[in-house]
Amino acid sequence: MSADKKVPTEIEKGITEFDSSKLKRTETVEKNPLPGPDVVKQEKVELERRESIEQFTKEKLKRTSTQEKNSLPDAQVINQEKTIKNIEDFNKDKLKHAETKEKNPLPDKKTIEEERRASKTS
Repeated sequence: MSADKKVPTEIEKGITEFDSSKLKRTETVEKNPLPGPDVVKQEKVELERRESIEQFTKEKLKRTSTQEKNSLPDAQVINQEKTIKNIEDFNKDKLKHAETKEKNPLPDKKTIEEERRASKTS
């Protein structure tokens, strides 16, 4: 045997003296590498879609006009948002205390009575 196939003597000795009773018994399981009917159906649908896309002609399309709308806010809206932002960010602690002075006080009751009498007599 070693002369015909040129197998090293150690390997040939291992093969010829191997005890097959030391092997464990196993069950063989056949696996089906073929796709199931659902997968085949999905592939068929996908192929039909691609085929219809490839065979589609542009002549079937209708001409249409598009209107582009400006979705950006105008200057008035931007200024309003800035004003609102400034109001929200306003710091009251930076204000100085101010005294309120009445410069145009209302007349008291006595003055009003005198004016009424004066207007009645005249």
